[in-house]
Amino acid sequence: MKGVGMQNFPHQFRALVIGSSGAMGAALVAALEQQARCSTVIGLHRHSTPRIDFADETTIAEAAATLSSTARFHLIINATGILHQAGMMPEKRLADLNYAHLQTIFQVNTLGPALVLRHFAPLLDPERGVMALLSAKVGSIGDNRLGGWYGYRASKAALNMLVKTAAIELARSNKQSVLVALHPGTVNSALSRPFRGEQIGRPAADVAADLLQVIDGLTAADSGSFRSYKGEILPW
Repeated sequence: MKGVGMQNFPHQFRALVIGSSGAMGAALVAALEQQARCSTVIGLHRHSTPRIDFADETTIAEAAATLSSTARFHLIINATGILHQAGMMPEKRLADLNYAHLQTIFQVNTLGPALVLRHFAPLLDPERGVMALLSAKVGSIGDNRLGGWYGYRASKAALNMLVKTAAIELARSNKQSVLVALHPGTVNSALSRPFRGEQIGRPAADVAADLLQVIDGLTAADSGSFRSYKGEILPW
């Protein structure tokens, strides 16, 4: 049986999740499919139709163009992100920095989402349109007390600036729009597994439920903010 949540979205609202093949993206799709008021949930990833691959800039524009022929979306979530991969772990020291690592991190965490903002923001419904991009608390400059993780921190800090800047522009043409950066916390997923994610992380389904609750409560006055899965405002 579908849940009763998302009361601040219209009946039969449409949702889009970018990065739906990952643990967090898949959990968000599943949670939205259980929302009684949600009529459509579309998930995009590297092997979907249309596909979206941040390593191929044209796929971002093409996916948006394909979906522009359908009805507008009331909710768009970008759930993509990378912290590590084979042969590449977060840098602990300046001596660990290198171009290849930084380019990979920024491509997925910053550059791809920047083009998502460019091409998908016009697909938001003018009456109730929310775009949420998953960020991370370690991207907060004000909250940085431990150092390390240079590329990941910087890529998420840059993403936060993109969200804030785009929110200002979007408000001029779509006064009801909401654009936010969301911190999901530590999720039990492949991203967090090398860092005791299985022990300290929360199930993706629980995080998805919390994020959707936060999203449901957002208004145009909250656009351009950086919030946690609990709804609290985080420092830039």
